[in-house]
Amino acid sequence: MSFIVSKNKSLSSISLLSLCLFAIQISFSQKKDDNIGTEVVNVVKPYTPSISDAFKVKETPTLDDEETAKKENIQYNIFSFPVASTFAPAKGKAANVDKSAEEKIFSNYITLAAGNYGAINAELFITENISNTDYFGGMLRHSSAQGGIKDVVLDDKFFNTALDLTYGSRTKAMSWNADLGYKNQVYNWYGIYPGLLSDATIATIDPQQTYHTLYVGGRLGLDNILKESTLKFSRFWDAFGSAENRFVAKPSLEFDIVEQKIKVDFVVDYISGSFDKSFNTGTSFKYGFTNVGFQPSIKIDKDDLTINAGVGFFYSAAQESGKSKFFIYPQVTGSYKVVGDLMVFYAGLEGTLQQNSYHDFVQENFFVSPTLEVAPTNQKFDIYAGLKGKLASSISYNIRGSYKNEDGKALFKSNIYDHFNANIEGYTYANSFDVVYEKVKTLSFFGELKADFSKNVSFGINGTFSSYSIDDPAEEAWNLPAIKLATTLDVNITSKWYAGTSLFFVGERKDVFRQATVTPPLPDDVNITLKSYFDLNAHVGFKYSERLTFFLKGNNLANQDYQRWLNYPVYGLQILGGASYKFDF
Repeated sequence: MSFIVSKNKSLSSISLLSLCLFAIQISFSQKKDDNIGTEVVNVVKPYTPSISDAFKVKETPTLDDEETAKKENIQYNIFSFPVASTFAPAKGKAANVDKSAEEKIFSNYITLAAGNYGAINAELFITENISNTDYFGGMLRHSSAQGGIKDVVLDDKFFNTALDLTYGSRTKAMSWNADLGYKNQVYNWYGIYPGLLSDATIATIDPQQTYHTLYVGGRLGLDNILKESTLKFSRFWDAFGSAENRFVAKPSLEFDIVEQKIKVDFVVDYISGSFDKSFNTGTSFKYGFTNVGFQPSIKIDKDDLTINAGVGFFYSAAQESGKSKFFIYPQVTGSYKVVGDLMVFYAGLEGTLQQNSYHDFVQENFFVSPTLEVAPTNQKFDIYAGLKGKLASSISYNIRGSYKNEDGKALFKSNIYDHFNANIEGYTYANSFDVVYEKVKTLSFFGELKADFSKNVSFGINGTFSSYSIDDPAEEAWNLPAIKLATTLDVNITSKWYAGTSLFFVGERKDVFRQATVTPPLPDDVNITLKSYFDLNAHVGFKYSERLTFFLKGNNLANQDYQRWLNYPVYGLQILGGASYKFDF
């Protein structure tokens, strides 16, 4: 059925027709049929979507509808009314937290220990507050062993005792302290070249040497431009008539100019000494130098960049022998935080005039002869660059490469043996060391890693790899190792027990055996390469109480028969046991 509506029909006719159609539709829809029947649907082909069936929905669709873009103001009304309730909340209780007891800190302690080779170690440390600002402190240390190194034919015992006292004061405007100390050291030149001397000659040698050090010094710090100043006078002498006086003053000024920090360091380093005999002739001689330095610098901080730009002016005046000279050194350092504290790049170009002394040589090598030439070292420059930071919150690292140029670097070299030497002493049998000065260029790489895995476990490892270049092709970098490694591990096993271990490795070194007169089958000169060595140490302790602790230490646990210096073997396996007691007055 179809309806054709001409254009000339009226609006009422159209309305009437619409009502009739609507009524017919309702009548069909209201027909009730309880059985709607069944129908089978045959799927001829499964639906396979194609690319055209999918479309990408925009993350932020564009709405052109002006009504949609309008924001409606919505008002919220809260209808509150009281509700009767019998609920009573339980009172909160703080959770229990396991808290370790705070360890008491004592001001003083005493330590005593003994071991094989007749070894004795002792320490006494005392500090007391005299008033709210003044304090006093003192430390007495002793270490000794009675000898017994395998295959050593001369006395090899040693004795080392030191006493240090200090008195100081701390206030907001000023801090100062005065120091006084004395040290007594006894060592023996026991390093005899194998097969060089007869038993009868060895029996006549007295290898003992005794060193004495007396010093007085102080430090002053003010809350003004004079930030810190140090003074120290020391006298060093031995059992063979050698004596050395040294005075060092280092005042430091610091102030701001146009928001820039200016620092000026002054150095006055005076040294004067004498030896009673020279090595070959037995005649006395003297040495003396006064080094004066002026080192201004400016510190620049800009965001993550820090630069210290300075220069060092030094004048070295020779009192006895040598020439007086003037030196200018670069002193520039800087750092840049690449990734905060996680990665910091640093670099520097520094030089300085290093004052050498008989005392410092002895502390590095106890077996030097009292016949040394003492002179300063001109460190022309040390240029370095590196990265340091953290790999994690508890792991830090530091890597650095450097190139150093030194003129007059002091090196230890074995003394010559001369059967007809006019100076016959316990150190003239090729069993002592001289100091020689060479122009040395050093290329080195350093790496370090430290980790605190927890409050009970800490670990550290570091290593230095060096390459040396000597201007004189006939010389070597005497007794300088190419490799040095060290690692430590400390563990708190329980609240009572703790332990730790350390391992040191030193690479090969070069030295030479020399004799003035040929005695077959020994040649004139024998170039010797000292073997590399490692030294394994460990310790374990038990805290009996907050005051008393027992400990056991082991040194050279691998019982390595190595030589630190030419013909100087070290002590073998050493076991040391003792106790430490803390107390207050």
